[in-house]
Amino acid sequence: MPVTIGGGLPFCGRALTPQELDMVRQITREFSSLALTELAHTVCELLEWRRPNGSLKSRECYLFLQALHDRGWLPWLPRPQARTHRPRTIVLDRQSEVQSPLTGSLDDYLPLRLQLLDNREDRCLFQQYIQRYHYLGYRVPYGAQLRYFVRSQQPPYPLLACLLFTSAAWKMAGRDAYIGWSAVARKVHLPQVLNNGRFLILPWVQVPNLASHILSLAAQQLPHDWCAVYHVKPVLLETLVEEKRYHGGCYRAANWIPVGLTQGRGRMDRSGKAQGTRKRIFLYPLCRHWRRQLCTEAL
Repeated sequence: MPVTIGGGLPFCGRALTPQELDMVRQITREFSSLALTELAHTVCELLEWRRPNGSLKSRECYLFLQALHDRGWLPWLPRPQARTHRPRTIVLDRQSEVQSPLTGSLDDYLPLRLQLLDNREDRCLFQQYIQRYHYLGYRVPYGAQLRYFVRSQQPPYPLLACLLFTSAAWKMAGRDAYIGWSAVARKVHLPQVLNNGRFLILPWVQVPNLASHILSLAAQQLPHDWCAVYHVKPVLLETLVEEKRYHGGCYRAANWIPVGLTQGRGRMDRSGKAQGTRKRIFLYPLCRHWRRQLCTEAL
């Protein structure tokens, strides 16, 4: 008896058509000798599953095919290859070691520059700083992403902080209730919401009001950078603050809005049962009519 695939499992929030599901079945059968990663590339290419900037949604497709396989809908799929070595670790070197204290007033370091990271050396150093000094450590970001170093424009141009922005979480009850959008509108406009996944003031930097000032600068520059890279103009920022560790004072000072608590589940949880630390949700609108834009059900 044939197995019908799809039942309630969307791809990137969109229900697949019967023709697309048939194509997934056909592609994965005919090319079942390929590794799952290559299959995901192939499916994306043939079905034109792309981001607004034209790049393939290969990682999302990889997870989607895995989910279909786990549900028994595509039993011929190859299993993910077992690692023959330890997971890649971030090598910490002298570049990221503790430096001389930076103190004084914010005026001593103004103006600041948000440096968008576009080369391997800077990205590696960014990973080291986050892994070494951020309590969550460094994890490979999910979805679209931009990384920044924050530097003073005053000689010797010291590095002060690191910022990471990524695609927003698929669902958050507190955020979604505050926005007031429907499930249809969320599917359409979720790419216009960005997540501030990491924010690190380097531990030797002790400058009052620096963090809130950086957040204000990021809110001005980020929409232009994101649009240039991904061809999507963001209208809302979100972040999560673990209140057992931090009050979120810098976000409050930068006029971010607390809108509730998470359920304590990670953004990739599908079972609805995983329980972790509940975090405070903060939102920051980037334009005047942000709610109107996000709540319309038309693209």
